Amino acid sequence: MRWRLAAKGPRKSSLAEEFGGALTREILRTEQLRVRVVLITVSLLMATMVSGYWLFPSKIEAIWHGKFSLVQLLVSFTPFLAFETYLVLLLRRRLAQGRDLPVWRRYIGVLVETSLPTVGIYLQMDSMGANQALAFAAPLGYFIFIILSTLRLDFWLSTFTGFVAAAELLGIAMLYHPPGFADRPSPDFAFHFIRSVIVFTCGVLAGGVGVQLRRQFEASIAAAGARDRITSLFGEHVSPQVVERLLAEGAVVNSESRRVVVMFVDFRDFTRHSRARAPAEVVTRLDEAFAVLVDVLESHGGIVNKFLGDGFLALFGAPIEDAQAAPHAVTAGRAMVAAMDEANAGHPWPLRIGVGIHVGEAVIGTVGSARRKEYTVIGDTVNFASRLEALNKEFGTQLLISTAVRHEAGEAAADAVLLGSVPIRGYAEPMAVWRLG
Repeated sequence: MRWRLAAKGPRKSSLAEEFGGALTREILRTEQLRVRVVLITVSLLMATMVSGYWLFPSKIEAIWHGKFSLVQLLVSFTPFLAFETYLVLLLRRRLAQGRDLPVWRRYIGVLVETSLPTVGIYLQMDSMGANQALAFAAPLGYFIFIILSTLRLDFWLSTFTGFVAAAELLGIAMLYHPPGFADRPSPDFAFHFIRSVIVFTCGVLAGGVGVQLRRQFEASIAAAGARDRITSLFGEHVSPQVVERLLAEGAVVNSESRRVVVMFVDFRDFTRHSRARAPAEVVTRLDEAFAVLVDVLESHGGIVNKFLGDGFLALFGAPIEDAQAAPHAVTAGRAMVAAMDEANAGHPWPLRIGVGIHVGEAVIGTVGSARRKEYTVIGDTVNFASRLEALNKEFGTQLLISTAVRHEAGEAAADAVLLGSVPIRGYAEPMAVWRLG
């Protein structure tokens, strides 16, 4: 039987909204990271230029043919700095609101950012001439924005970044002729066209990388959401192994009738002994005992369905089907009794457990409100297992099973001792009860 985590109607819509919101937040976070890296990178480059001018003015002047202007450089950088700072604040506000940026704002951002190297080329062309400026450092700045565009996680935005860079590079090379360099040869169209094609191709490749990153984000968010839903349905005490199997097989939220093994575990006289102890000591002792029992239970394929004060209800064969549910439950019951005996050795507060196991048809599924649901099991099988466990007090035993379990467990319950047909509250006829040593 397949188990799917999908639900119908409003719940499915709610899950889609949760997934969309989580993905939007991740995209906004990567966009924040991208803007910060852009700011830091460009600021460091500008700081390097300024420091170089202060430390080696003659070298800078030689490169710029005596036309380097620090004021012009800072004036060109200031609007860019203001724009990126505005983006940081906008993204922070949008992230707090859980709202994405409009698509048109993203494209405007691409256009503004990717035009910064074009401004640099323009300034250098006025100082060095077209050919030297186009062969110098400013055109390489386009690749900074193309590489960082992968963090936009959008193929078309990265492609647009590559297009803007390629178009502006080719356009300024072919259309702008700086004054004072009439004797220099004009830029070759084929040469710069090929360079622009390569720049555009880099934008397309960056878009492909961004798409792959987005898919990985989506897969991670989907996996985390599925784990959260399993934890919500089955409780935080479900083992990682069970969670992984449920994720691999899926999980159904619809109710169904299934043959399942139900186990009730209770600590004998726990309430009476806890009255004389501090609350913190009571909780600590319960935690210690539950840790021992749950580890044993899970190692035999069972899960805790719910904790019931000083006991718990466990299931075998649900939510994951198990053809050997009955023998596994019997083996687990024996091991739990033995584990508690071992844990009690030398402990100032030894605990004795009672276990009742029954197998039969039960209704399993999720119940609760629209805001909070949990996986549960309902039916006579559950009631009878509870009654069996309670009989341990009457017989002075620790592990009782029903006839159905005795038959289905096979060799695992071969040494079961029949205690006879016992009157059980809620049942008209006496029922056979078996003891396991």
